Amino acid sequence: MAVIHRTTMEPGKLQLLAAWLPTRPWYTGTGAPELAPAGGFRLDDPRGEVGMEFMVVTDTSGGGPVAYHVPVTYRGAPLDGAGDALVGTSEHGVLGRRWVYDGAQDPVLVAQLLALLQGRAVPQAQSLSDTPDLSVAVSPAPAGLTAVSPSATAQDGEHGTDIVVGAAADGDAPVTLGVRRVLLPEGSAAGGTGADVLGHVTAGWNLPAGDEIRGRFAVLARGPR
Repeated sequence: MAVIHRTTMEPGKLQLLAAWLPTRPWYTGTGAPELAPAGGFRLDDPRGEVGMEFMVVTDTSGGGPVAYHVPVTYRGAPLDGAGDALVGTSEHGVLGRRWVYDGAQDPVLVAQLLALLQGRAVPQAQSLSDTPDLSVAVSPAPAGLTAVSPSATAQDGEHGTDIVVGAAADGDAPVTLGVRRVLLPEGSAAGGTGADVLGHVTAGWNLPAGDEIRGRFAVLARGPR
């Protein structure tokens, strides 16, 4: 299980994201974001090497707050061939230098998110060690999907990132893992026009006023999204 250290990171997570978010095609703002933490959860790396956090940050720089879902990984060394996925580096008060990557482009996080959707992983509390997050709801996908390949490529779009992770056991149709980036309340975003939804992950985040809202963080679907 991952151990959550009560320590510092320099630069901090929000500083790294404030510089990185405007470079993404799904960022809806027009200038520098003003970010606040709004929720999220974690997954454990079975090998205990890669930290994985599914962060939600709220940007209040525009006309209204926008909640962004930003899965990130924390590594103790650079990930080969993943320079384009690097969010930045930070000095961790306990672990030393950490390389922070866009999780949608990190094969360890993608594989564990797929495991979560297949009932083989348990979501963990964002800020507590060895504590399952029971608020994260999973509509499980059928068994028999192929595991993600390290060569799988992530494609950013207007609202999120799609990763082709394999094929269903009952046919050759491609299976796409869609990571929602601009979060919307449950019921307002179906999971993709024309897609056959196989499973999805729903979780909550906090509005600036303090109320909690829920929506889909990720969708596994057969066919084009």
